[in-house]
Amino acid sequence: MSDSVERVRRHFEDVADAEWDRLSATPRGRVSFELHRRVLAGFIEPDMRVLEVGAGPGRFTIELARLGAQVTVTDVSETQLALNERHVRDAECEDRVAARFVLDVRETAARVGTDAFDAIVAYGGPLSYVFDDAEVVFAQLTRVARFGGFVLASVMSLPGSVRFFLPVMLREMGEYGRSVYDHILATGDLREIGKADPNSHTCRMFRWCEIDAMVAATGCMLRTASASNWMSLGDQDALAQLEHDDLWNWFLDWEVRLCREPGALDGGTHTIFVVERTLKGAP
Repeated sequence: MSDSVERVRRHFEDVADAEWDRLSATPRGRVSFELHRRVLAGFIEPDMRVLEVGAGPGRFTIELARLGAQVTVTDVSETQLALNERHVRDAECEDRVAARFVLDVRETAARVGTDAFDAIVAYGGPLSYVFDDAEVVFAQLTRVARFGGFVLASVMSLPGSVRFFLPVMLREMGEYGRSVYDHILATGDLREIGKADPNSHTCRMFRWCEIDAMVAATGCMLRTASASNWMSLGDQDALAQLEHDDLWNWFLDWEVRLCREPGALDGGTHTIFVVERTLKGAP
């Protein structure tokens, strides 16, 4: 196992069930969950064979099961897979899980084959943790999908994350120097901080133009794209008030609509996108 893969594995072993709480503990997290869930609901149909990579503790495994999919669950962390099984069983959805095993996303095609699934779901940033291999891995995932099948993915957004985590950036510039952030802002690659702080959370963040180029290189058709948390990155007290004032569904409907505006795609903490593997121009 390479050092970068081992570091990612250790990170998710260490965070354990905190990863389950990430999408429910705050109003912003609940918005992110709903945005991702609605994209799933738009493309996943009953009895689809779905491969979920980087499945974590099961938030979206449960949603896929509730949509009627037959889900093959994979993750780089054995701890996350054990949590996935526990949460999925608690939700009474285990009968929709076809298999569950440890997988480095770089080895997906070698492990499961090509043209093997109706849809591949790579939510929460599996592509953000393979760094320079992201374009190659994404192309591989499209080949794992059958012709007419989908890849549903989300990656961490560089512009939106910098905007949201500006206080962290200022603190880290004081610790590590401005040149480190010149590199991060140019590339989205957090490994420079990882060299200085072995316990830091390192990943690659993306601009929309990079995702667009990555999709174009596969010959697949872009079916939809959305920011995750655009309206909801503002005042968190105001966001909580919306949730308590029975305005939540109204707010979510507008968040979904505005997150899909071209000008918003770089503006959230994540970017969600869906491609269809088409015969014309297929990789």
